[in-house]
Amino acid sequence: MDFRLSAEEARFQHEVHDWLVANLPAGWGTPAYRMAEGPEEKVRFARWWQRRLYEGGWAGLSWPKEYGGRGATPLEQLLFAEEYVRVGAPAMIDIGVGPALVGPTLIHHGTERQKERFLRGILTGEEVWCQGFSEPNAGSDLAACRTRADLRGDVFHVTGQKIWTSYARLADWCILVVRTDSQAPKHRGLTFLLVDMKSPGITIRALVEMTGVAWFNEVFFDDVQVPRANMIGELNQGWTIAITTLAHERGGSAPHARLQGEMRDVLALARRLLLTTDRRWRQRLAQSFVETEILRLLAYKQVSDIMRTGQPGPEGSCLKLVWSETDQRMKEVAIELEGPYAALARGSSRAIDAGCWQHEYLWSRAATIYAGTSEVQRNIIAQRVLGLPRE
Repeated sequence: MDFRLSAEEARFQHEVHDWLVANLPAGWGTPAYRMAEGPEEKVRFARWWQRRLYEGGWAGLSWPKEYGGRGATPLEQLLFAEEYVRVGAPAMIDIGVGPALVGPTLIHHGTERQKERFLRGILTGEEVWCQGFSEPNAGSDLAACRTRADLRGDVFHVTGQKIWTSYARLADWCILVVRTDSQAPKHRGLTFLLVDMKSPGITIRALVEMTGVAWFNEVFFDDVQVPRANMIGELNQGWTIAITTLAHERGGSAPHARLQGEMRDVLALARRLLLTTDRRWRQRLAQSFVETEILRLLAYKQVSDIMRTGQPGPEGSCLKLVWSETDQRMKEVAIELEGPYAALARGSSRAIDAGCWQHEYLWSRAATIYAGTSEVQRNIIAQRVLGLPRE
């Protein structure tokens, strides 16, 4: 494999770098800059930054130009992601469901009227989306969904519960998987809806995770009415739509970029603590570094596959499995480097790096759960990539 960039690719990389450096908020990345705190403030900032990306021509990087995107190649998307992390640009997880998941799903399966209504608002950050997939008894097994939608005339009446819905109380819209045929096999009785989160009958209850942040939510639907015009695809064919969404969720092109940046921070931590001469720590750090390099090469392979097929496939489960478990092991190393100081809470006056590694360690526990557990990813790899039998 030739990793050298062509002249055009190198020009694109420099263009990304120069635009980001010129457009980041004044003082960004310095101790004097006050970062957004709390979900509400983070979403407000993310909306502003998304608008700035849009005005600069960098929103919807992978989207076709006719829908307001840049029409970038998979390799250009990877180069953008790498440069984005390299300069320390703002993470967009707070409103990422719209640009990363909803947009591509609508482009692939939506009607022209639906695309016209929703895509621009996603690109500009005007409308924030959440993902209504998981339920108390249907997390990794999405097809076990029990939230019911009865079609009466041209209106769906939705009743049920979703859980682990990130930023639901701050979202304007929700992509919702519902059961519309209880007699059909579980994969064939699902329908994919777009739901206005301000609709009567929706109740949202925040869930405080072990980091202390109320990022997740429970969402209850009590006879919520959704127009049939907000159905994506055909009735009872929602599983096909959901698979498209999940493929984009699991097959993000450059998770290695974030982890490589964090790896540099872990190495800097080890140097400050004067532990880099200890052979045992050198071995642990080297192992973690090697794992991030393996992840980078796997991400490049994923990009090559998308360039060949045009769509992310089940191989994205390999990438999700590797990056999530690499992430957890790296955060374990960071915590162990701190020794007894690791017991101090985030924000404690004596905590190393203000306790950021404690927060990262706790948050990393979720990495092998959201977007499909590691167990589910291994089953997908075994059955859909390797062709192994279910039993």
